[in-house]
Formats: sequence, structure tokens, C-alpha cells
Amino acid sequence: MKVLLADADPQRVQLLETQLRDAGATRVVRPHAGESLLDAVARARPDVVIVDMARPDRDALDGIRHVTRAAPRPVVMFVDRDDPAFMEAAIEAGVSSYNVVGAALPDVKPIVAAAVALFRRHHRLALELRRAEASLRERQVVDRAKALLMRQRRLSEPEAYRWLQRRAMDSGRRLAEVAAELVGPEEQGERDGR
Repeated sequence: MKVLLADADPQRVQLLETQLRDAGATRVVRPHAGESLLDAVARARPDVVIVDMARPDRDALDGIRHVTRAAPRPVVMFVDRDDPAFMEAAIEAGVSSYNVVGAALPDVKPIVAAAVALFRRHHRLALELRRAEASLRERQVVDRAKALLMRQRRLSEPEAYRWLQRRAMDSGRRLAEVAAELVGPEEQGERDGR
């Protein structure tokens, strides 16, 4: 496992690097001086990102937000004080594990493992949601196409569906593509006020 460690405190970095290597990290990399978090992630392509903020900074959350949009991966954050509003903002930005630590750094192995598991679960659920939304949109287009065929050609609902199926098979395309092509001119007419 490759870990990107973004922390400005050299002593804490040494402790974290030691713990990460003991936990099985194959490589621990750091952002270059002046390098944005997004650029560091693009360069290093880590499996996990660890961000340590001595003072929670809402502007720094923008970097995490950009990373989670462009290159989603587990993000573990350590902060030195409890701030429930900042915690909510961090999780909304894409932080998988938000940890308030004091002077002593906790064992990072279970924290990283939990962050990876939570990230994978969230990522899987997000993919399933996108698939379900796409399927629903396709179903709505097919339903509009059937309604259009029923109205224009005076077909029953099963006949309209079979018409769409035959057209899809004959053209080697998906049913939703044929339906979208059919309702496209109709929707354009509605937008133009026809």
C-alpha cells in the first residue's frame, strides 16, 4: 500500500512513517514543497492519503474536495482539536476517517484500515446509486417513447414496447438509445414551443 502523507510537522511525519511501515505500507511519499494536494496525488497515485492539520483550515478542505472529485481514494485526517462543524465539513469534502489526536499519536493501522473499508463501501454504494439513477432515466425515456408510439401510431403499450425492441435488435443498439432517438425530436419541439 502506498501512502501520501501530507503533514508539515517533521517529528510527527517520522512517527507516522514508522507506524505506517510497521502497518504494512510499502511506500510513504510526501508532497513536494509548494505542491498542491491534488498535484501530489496525481504524481504519487497513492492508495491512501493522510492529512494532518495542526489547526483545522476550511481552505485546506478545498484540496481534499478536489482530490475526492478527480481521483477518489481514502483520506484520513488528523486534527489536534475537536470541532464538530469542521468535522462535518471534512466528511462532506470526502474525508473517510476524521481523528482528533492529542500529543500522543494513536496507532494508525486500525484507523487506516477502517478508512479504506469505509471508502470502499461508500464508493460501491455511490456506483450502485449512479447505476440505479441511469437505469431510472433510461426507463423514463422508454416510457416516453412508448407513450409517443401509442399516441402517434395508436399502438397498445405491449405493441409499442415490441416496436422499440424490434428497432433496437434490427439496429444493434440498446432499447434506451432507440427510445431516446425517438423522443428526441418530440422533446425538442416541446422546448421550442411547438
